[in-house]
Amino acid sequence: MKIKSYFSRSPESAMAMARQEMGSDAVLVDSRKAPPESRHLGEYEVVFACETPREDPPGSDAPVNDRLSSEVAQLKKELEGMRQALTRTAFTPTNWHGASAALLDAYATLTASDITPEFAREVAQAAEARAAQLARSSSRVTLFSRPSEAPSRAPAIPRVEDFLAEELAARFQVEPGLGRGEAKPRVVALVGPPGGGKTTTLVKLAVSYGLASRRPVLLLSMDTYRIAAAEQLRSFAAILGVAVQVLETVVSLAQAIEENRGKELIFIDTPGLAAEDLDVSQDLAHFLATRSDIDTQLVVPASMKTADLTRVVESFEIFRPHRLLFTRLDETATFGSIFNEAVRSGKPLSFFSGGQRVPEDLEAATRDGLIERILNPSSARGRSGEIARLG
Repeated sequence: MKIKSYFSRSPESAMAMARQEMGSDAVLVDSRKAPPESRHLGEYEVVFACETPREDPPGSDAPVNDRLSSEVAQLKKELEGMRQALTRTAFTPTNWHGASAALLDAYATLTASDITPEFAREVAQAAEARAAQLARSSSRVTLFSRPSEAPSRAPAIPRVEDFLAEELAARFQVEPGLGRGEAKPRVVALVGPPGGGKTTTLVKLAVSYGLASRRPVLLLSMDTYRIAAAEQLRSFAAILGVAVQVLETVVSLAQAIEENRGKELIFIDTPGLAAEDLDVSQDLAHFLATRSDIDTQLVVPASMKTADLTRVVESFEIFRPHRLLFTRLDETATFGSIFNEAVRSGKPLSFFSGGQRVPEDLEAATRDGLIERILNPSSARGRSGEIARLG
């Protein structure tokens, strides 16, 4: 490892000097105004490092390289510490005095994933309390009356982050599935705002739970608002080889369900409704809310902000949806809003959808799947979840 400072009248010319001597593989470590004692060498100083310098200076030896490598490792460690400190400062309440570094890190992790400050504080403090309790229990266990009873090695020190997943999991429910209880046929209605992906998700469910298991499937569409909506569903149905009916009234919807009791799965596609359109759907809302045999699921994009998501869920309460189904997971890097609404509404999560592929981009909601996305969003991207089994 070779580290060297270059001085010049501008950062650009200093960097050019470094590149010329150390080569294109050299890494910029620092760029700053030269200190007063070095100002005579140039107004700016840049520091470059290179693993394999083009030409070792005379007299260089392994101990020097080891020392330089150690200094670079220490520098990286200090930079990481600065990053963590800045993260804590950005996400921690100004009135949260006396909190431990572990607690602040946990809180920052949760809020960085868009979990609300209230929920993040509750979860982080509960995790810290559990870690502290386990630490006290472990210390009591190690107080033995005879040396021969001592364990062969000291127990690991409990960490706050070790309990975050458990505390998150304890606060929301998942119910991946279709239908209400043992009612047959299984009737599922998807409701939600415009552009939420209801029709595509309905087709994914029909393929995953109907065609893949050779269950007779029927698609019903109540979406007469959009000109192309019915045609889109008909196109899907033609490709899949399943029956589809386009209906205009709740009377015809009830009749279609009654006439197709021999089917195992009936999916109902509904129009995308903005808040101002809900009044014109009172009949459909009342029908779905009062039918105990229909599993109404609210389809909402995971890319929505928490405040907007709450407003949508509250608006669609007139349909009495039983579960939340989240789409567009591929369009967001943070997943805290899913957790926030699952906790706030008390409604279980059913499925996650993250793409246009049918039916690959669909997975049954699981606690582990959501928690992994919250705590490790980069590693959770592109995950392919499992599909739950129907009874």
